Amino acid sequence: MRRKVISILIIFVLGCFVFLIVSRQKPLSSQDAESGKESLSQNAPDFVLPTLEGKSLRLSNFEGKVIILDFWATHCPPCRQEIPDFIKLYNKYRDKGLVIIGVSLDSGDVEGLKRFCQNEGVNYPIAIGNYEVTKSYGGIKYIPTTFIIDKNKNIVKKFIGYTSIDVFEREIEKLLK
Repeated sequence: MRRKVISILIIFVLGCFVFLIVSRQKPLSSQDAESGKESLSQNAPDFVLPTLEGKSLRLSNFEGKVIILDFWATHCPPCRQEIPDFIKLYNKYRDKGLVIIGVSLDSGDVEGLKRFCQNEGVNYPIAIGNYEVTKSYGGIKYIPTTFIIDKNKNIVKKFIGYTSIDVFEREIEKLLK
């Protein structure tokens, strides 16, 4: 009897876990079933955000470039997992017109964020995000959320969750031509 109750509890907990995962996923209009990427066709909202150096970063200053816009945080394991890939992509493609912008959604400690980026060897611009910019990009509910923006400032793809370097590379190579 005790084993039966434990089995039922385990099934119930697993069912709740699966329900939460499925219900938290936003339906995507034209989603690629294999990769979880969303194809979009809208203009990327402009923004001005402070950088770690205290300067202003304006998205419209990068017109004519292909942009990977990554909403992330230091406490997010999948976000941290993508950083070495972004460093590699930036090294390989920045001279060909790629810009990677990390929008940190960490709250508070800018000095801690600076140290984190230095320790990880982040070589691309990091801006400090706010509610307004997340709202303008559809309300960032999950991190990492990453957008691919073409040279004309159109959002062409949206990725929610960890995405491999191969997927990003395929997408940007098409846009850099």
